[in-house]
Amino acid sequence: MSTTPPAIGFSGVGQVFRTASGALEALRGVDMTIGRHEFVAVLGPSGCGKSTLLRLTSGLIRPTSGTVSVFGLPVAEPRDDIGIVFQKPTLLPWANVEDNVVFPVRHKTGRGTAEDRANARVIIEKVGLAGFEARLPAELSGGMQQRVGIARALFMNPDILLMDEPFSALDALTREEMGFELLRIWEAQPKTVMFITHSISEAVLLADRVLVMSERPGHIVENLVIDLPRPRGIETSNQKAMHDYVGHLRGLLLKRAA
Repeated sequence: MSTTPPAIGFSGVGQVFRTASGALEALRGVDMTIGRHEFVAVLGPSGCGKSTLLRLTSGLIRPTSGTVSVFGLPVAEPRDDIGIVFQKPTLLPWANVEDNVVFPVRHKTGRGTAEDRANARVIIEKVGLAGFEARLPAELSGGMQQRVGIARALFMNPDILLMDEPFSALDALTREEMGFELLRIWEAQPKTVMFITHSISEAVLLADRVLVMSERPGHIVENLVIDLPRPRGIETSNQKAMHDYVGHLRGLLLKRAA
């Protein structure tokens, strides 16, 4: 009987970078899977290889050992069905919001059709920026710029969304608002999400599962299922179960750092 392959699979993955001062082992023996439309957050100390997981999944780099697969196929190069949201939105400063969102297709094909622009406006509205289509990045707040980055990643309608600490540069209130906005978008149009973060509470609030990584060379030391009902909102933050999850993860991370 055949089984559907996971959206993302890591099998015995190791990653060594060659630096001026010698070899740097970032990952060792990483095994994990992420199911289709599952939202998985990744926690771990700085330098443990969290962003390396994302770069390997996206095809930006290839593993030194082991296999990274997407829908059962080894990742050999960047794919159109994977969207990436970085820590900073890296918008084109001379282009308005709509032009920044359609940039991926213009970069790929050299043009953007009227249909592309219509689709871009729909996505811009979904991320809460209707009416700002003609604004330049310099005219937007940090949170609004990050919304443009998310819209650009969603524009190609990817099956997988990779997010590398996308809210880390935002103030606490805007960060919380963006987390709820991301949940609203994900629940309306499910994607497979790998979400890198340093925030324990953010990981618990957003994710179906939280993966905890060890110090470098990073590997998975905890795979915690978050059994909180969806949809989640502000009231979720006050639930005892959420505080228990946060406390467990905090204790685990502090114990490993000691």
